[in-house]
Amino acid sequence: MPIQPTPSVTGGCDFPARPSLSALRQDVLWSPLANPAVLLADDTPEFLPPSPSLAAPAGVRPSPEGLHAIHRGGIVAQILLLSGQKTDKASAVILPLDDDLPDRVEAVLRLWQALNARAVTRDGRITPYQHRRIRLMMRAADGRANGATYREIAIALFGPERVAAEPWKTSSLRDAVIGLVESAAPLINGGYRKLLRHRRRS
Repeated sequence: MPIQPTPSVTGGCDFPARPSLSALRQDVLWSPLANPAVLLADDTPEFLPPSPSLAAPAGVRPSPEGLHAIHRGGIVAQILLLSGQKTDKASAVILPLDDDLPDRVEAVLRLWQALNARAVTRDGRITPYQHRRIRLMMRAADGRANGATYREIAIALFGPERVAAEPWKTSSLRDAVIGLVESAAPLINGGYRKLLRHRRRS
């Protein structure tokens, strides 16, 4: 769920991401309703010692939820400064006691580790294996959407030598490519949002 657009003075909308640009070339901002790793920033109470500011005043982006900013330093983290907060005083994080609390705590811990120059715990929502498989799934789906055959996709992913090593109609690579394309469809149709949370045990 992307953040809601803020109307601009010209009557258009200032969206959180430009559809014409790759996500690799811009910061894509999430709503905390969709991504529990978005940290809700607030002021530190005056009776506590001062803490490092979570977001620089420059580069914030307004939305109905508050001011969105990207923290860089050790890790990249999205910060949401709640409405009315000042960027130079945002040095505390609110943790709602909802079902996403474990994910939020993990995100806060990773930011705290980065702020204190400690080894940052790996984001455990996606395992290295899942990351590699998702990359293959997206490449396979992109190739299929652009008219490539399953065999052409297999050559692009695994190399011509491996594809030629066995008859294509009974090849295990053929089954693998078909599985990648079919598995990609649910992610493309919105299932990718499930990757933003840890799996919940029933």
